[in-house]
Amino acid sequence: MRVISRKKIRDASRVHPEWEASLSAWYKVAKNADWARFPDVKQSWSNSDKVGACIVFDISYNKCRLVAWINYRGKKVFIRYILSHADYDKGKWKDDCDCD
Repeated sequence: MRVISRKKIRDASRVHPEWEASLSAWYKVAKNADWARFPDVKQSWSNSDKVGACIVFDISYNKCRLVAWINYRGKKVFIRYILSHADYDKGKWKDDCDCD
């Protein structure tokens, strides 16, 4: 898969250096994945959920959440947000995921 954009990972890691190793691990898994549908994602990253049109990955022992949209046909992962658990709980990210 092609991850767009790694800049969001670098930015989040600067602000929260304690997330860096876990975000790097997620990036390696995603980059080397060949996801065709959500069950494939769940198999390679078990702490993930489908929320509306997005996939939410629990990162760094659930200290942060990476919210992404995946174009399975185009083999691209678009990182929408990398949020602390508190910011995730505010729910503002849901507007980009067609959630109720």
